[in-house]
Amino acid sequence: TAGVVNGKVYVIGGRVGGAFVSSGSSNVGIVEEYDPATDTWGAPRARMPSARSAMSSGTWGGKIYVTGGEGQDYVAMFAFRALEAYDPGTNTWTVLPNMPVGRHGLAGAVVGNRLHMVSGDVQSAGTGVQVHTDSHDAYELDGGKK
Repeated sequence: TAGVVNGKVYVIGGRVGGAFVSSGSSNVGIVEEYDPATDTWGAPRARMPSARSAMSSGTWGGKIYVTGGEGQDYVAMFAFRALEAYDPGTNTWTVLPNMPVGRHGLAGAVVGNRLHMVSGDVQSAGTGVQVHTDSHDAYELDGGKK
């Protein structure tokens, strides 16, 4: 996912090594900064608290809010419930309250002071069975979940 703060693009997380989490690929927690004004990439930034892919994001108040996503460990593949905020000004992450249901491939957008997290799949695509949801959660960015 990505977000723009103060004219710079921040590319966050993702997957390397393959298109699917079940095909030998792995998620990364990297954060990269691109400055389109100078056409340069900056030094690596603070890593995400939880490496994942297929997440969504929204930008508000100088922070990039990252939610959901897909992951795997040695036991299972899963969808994340996580909501985390990245502050490029301080190069720090803040862990926020989780979504009620983990999901990946969801859409995210900020409207006013709310991050809307819509739709997605609640089960990892790697199982061969996708379970879609039409859930809609909103997180009030100046005070918590509503």
